[in-house]
Amino acid sequence: MTVPVTAPDVIGVDPDDDTPKEACGVFGIFAPGMPVAHLTYLGLYALQHRGQESAGMAVSDGEALTVVKDMGLVSNVFDERTLVALTGDLAIGQTRYSTTGSSTWRNAQPVYRGAEHFEFALGHNGNLVNTEQLAADAGMLPGTVTSDSDLVAELLALELASRSDMDPGEAFDEALAEVLPRLRGAFTLVLADNERI
Repeated sequence: MTVPVTAPDVIGVDPDDDTPKEACGVFGIFAPGMPVAHLTYLGLYALQHRGQESAGMAVSDGEALTVVKDMGLVSNVFDERTLVALTGDLAIGQTRYSTTGSSTWRNAQPVYRGAEHFEFALGHNGNLVNTEQLAADAGMLPGTVTSDSDLVAELLALELASRSDMDPGEAFDEALAEVLPRLRGAFTLVLADNERI
């Protein structure tokens, strides 16, 4: 029996359109003793095709989380002097292609939040379809958050604040278990605190 082979239907795709059509790129690395900022730079550079509006990274030395982000390409945001100063054992990074939220510095990522005795950074790719409902459920006024990424970070920070008496790692795990099931849409997240990705 012969099965006919047909080309798949691809609707709305122009094979001659070579402009970037990706979405954000996210990267994470845990490599004690290695130059994680430099490795994150290379990872983001390789993901540059996924987002050209802004770039950023968060690096932890185990004590503090340092976030550097700006508008523009990876090679414009980071130079050798900046990378050398970012020492640590873990890092996350993001290149942004905005699908929600305007293309402004405030929406560049990673998003940083500090809650009680805990701090974290978040890189996000994707779209949430229930942001208005999530913000309303959390009692946020319209305009409090400027993107779905900002909203996820704020929801996590609220959950962490309610767990300030817990071990930070356990609190973070519980906060994620509470927030992630409420998110609707398609997304990828990379998160880092002082000790974990």
